[in-house]
Amino acid sequence: MTTIAYTPPTFRHKLSAALAETRLRLINISRYPGQLVMEFIIPIIFAAMPMLLGQATAGDDAAANFAANTGTANYVAYLLIGANVFTIVSGAFWHIAYWVRFEQETGTLEAVYVTPTSSSVLIAGVAMYSAIRSTGTAVVAFLIGCLVFRVNPFQGDIILALLFLFIGLIPLYGIAFVFGAVVLKIKESQSVLNLMQWLVSFLMGIFFPVTVLPPFLRAVAQLFPPTWMVNGVRSALLGVGFFLENWYMDMAVLWAFLLFAPLFGIWVFNRTEGNLRGNQGIGQF
Repeated sequence: MTTIAYTPPTFRHKLSAALAETRLRLINISRYPGQLVMEFIIPIIFAAMPMLLGQATAGDDAAANFAANTGTANYVAYLLIGANVFTIVSGAFWHIAYWVRFEQETGTLEAVYVTPTSSSVLIAGVAMYSAIRSTGTAVVAFLIGCLVFRVNPFQGDIILALLFLFIGLIPLYGIAFVFGAVVLKIKESQSVLNLMQWLVSFLMGIFFPVTVLPPFLRAVAQLFPPTWMVNGVRSALLGVGFFLENWYMDMAVLWAFLLFAPLFGIWVFNRTEGNLRGNQGIGQF
């Protein structure tokens, strides 16, 4: 009998598998242009609700009152940035969680284990797809929102704002891996996602500065990388002030998250998956 030696997949092979997953999902979403259009509109509506409420209650003093608490009178751009970064954060959790749950329900998660790749590699492909989709729609939605409400979207340090945004994506998806492990474990996504997204919106301060939170909640919020991401973008564009006064100090914190969160997220997911496979928990839904 001829035996064939097993050759572990190289980094190139893993990257190819991840990119194939990314391409698959981009092709799939391209067939639903109406859904993409809605993703342009929803963040604008989301930001418009507190914006119009503030104008209705504060009247002509809305901008001055807002500036006293946030450091900028440009509440339109402030709220639009918060709403659009929130859609990126929410999309990261939704896309990862639904991939895990869909693979569980269709029974294809087990098939991955007999292939040279792994589920964490495929989730990395989903994460790349999610980052492309969410970031692209958020940037376009921000530009459209600024056009609708007649504010200049090209103000401040745009390069620095984009740097905070793109660097913040990496620890964000590291946390999303942890959330994927939770979905893998409890075999439920919808109810957990509904709870998660409102907790996240509160902690990262999409409509208010986290500095107004009580000290304990402020400390908890600053353990969440998107809090630094959204404040970094706002500070670069609107000058509201960095948490540590200088942009490079805030960026250093985000880099610390970048170095830790992905490795921790992958470790948690692989460990959870390994425990479920060992205890025959993968095939029970």
